[in-house]
Amino acid sequence: MLQQPLKFILLWLLPLIASANYVHWLGDYDSALQKAHHEHKPLLVLVIKKDLSLCNTIIKNQLMNQSYIEQINQKMIPVIVTYEGSLNYPVEMYYTTIFPALFFVDSSKELFLREPLYGDEIKEEVLKKIISTLQ
Repeated sequence: MLQQPLKFILLWLLPLIASANYVHWLGDYDSALQKAHHEHKPLLVLVIKKDLSLCNTIIKNQLMNQSYIEQINQKMIPVIVTYEGSLNYPVEMYYTTIFPALFFVDSSKELFLREPLYGDEIKEEVLKKIISTLQ
């Protein structure tokens, strides 16, 4: 049986997935970390807060149907977690009071590759620049 936060994420994303070029989000932090270790890729961790419209807007406008989505899927292991489901990820590492929050993490050392992006800082031009600098 799926955990409640994962159910929320899947039900919320299903309509969007059907018709979009989308980030291939994983919903379990530990699985994403293991996959990132195995594939020698960084983690892209998106922390959202349930029922916050800005989170929905950022996902829809910046993380779907953009030219860099394919690069995200190729270069990183993306994982989406909910703040309310903080037992599913190391909340002390990804602590934030601003949502959504986007973290770029070296999976082997679990260190930040750069400063996180928060809320309206998550923009197309910023994401393009960051993604282009990743190996």
